[in-house]
Amino acid sequence: MDLLALTEYLVKKIVSDPETVSIKQFEEDDEIIIEVLVDEKDMGQVIGKSGRVAKAIKTIVLAAAYQKVDKKININIDSM
Repeated sequence: MDLLALTEYLVKKIVSDPETVSIKQFEEDDEIIIEVLVDEKDMGQVIGKSGRVAKAIKTIVLAAAYQKVDKKININIDSM
């Protein structure tokens, strides 16, 4: 599964309005950056208490990328 599609699937299942989610992927030298933009009202749901949900999303994406991607993966979550 594509890392971008996986991240999008996970985030859209969490937010109240999946149509407002925007996800982009950028690649730099040794890093893949996945930028997640959600509505401001959904930020709390996506980040979770003490960042637990955001950490869980990153863990799942990293597990999917293990041994397939030779780069560091960074997921940035921000509001629109």
